[in-house]
Amino acid sequence: MVIDHGMLTSMETVSVSEFKATCLALLQKVKRTGEPILITRRGEPIAQVVPPPPLPSREDWLGCMKGTILFMGDVVSPVMDEDEWEAAR
Repeated sequence: MVIDHGMLTSMETVSVSEFKATCLALLQKVKRTGEPILITRRGEPIAQVVPPPPLPSREDWLGCMKGTILFMGDVVSPVMDEDEWEAAR
């Protein structure tokens, strides 16, 4: 059992030697169940394997840069007059 923010929760505990022997299977279990695993050495916690946060959905990227650009001046008109264009001569 582990105390997390004042709440008592049960968490799978694995010794470091067992984790080393079954690392890939334990990582798949964490991914599949979403439950963290506590890794211990001689009964003392040394690490915790937790699932990653959920990936943002594909719709979240649309408009994510809104409000981050500052337009300065006219961005539509040509930079110089048409008389100065070499191709127009």
